[in-house]
Amino acid sequence: MANPRRTTANYRAYERKHLDRLRFIRRCRNLGFTLEQVRDLLRLSSDEQQDCAEVDRIAAQHLAAVERKIGDLKRLASELQRISNLCQGGGLTADCRIIEALSPDSK
Repeated sequence: MANPRRTTANYRAYERKHLDRLRFIRRCRNLGFTLEQVRDLLRLSSDEQQDCAEVDRIAAQHLAAVERKIGDLKRLASELQRISNLCQGGGLTADCRIIEALSPDSK
């Protein structure tokens, strides 16, 4: 991003385009895009006559990564639910089925 001009008092004078660009970056990051993907999207967005096939490719790549993470999280939730059901609480940690299930020796 180009540096904004400075005032006579040496303050940076940000324009609407700077704020819009920063909001775009924040939105992309909040959605989990990598910094490299954000850089690519910024570069592509700077040329309004550019074909959007590359933007589509970046979005599809990110969607696939998000779907993989969702699958991993669903498997994790299922496993946590399973091991949580093993313990009714109120006992000693030495006898805890959750600790047992999380231990490397458990089968």
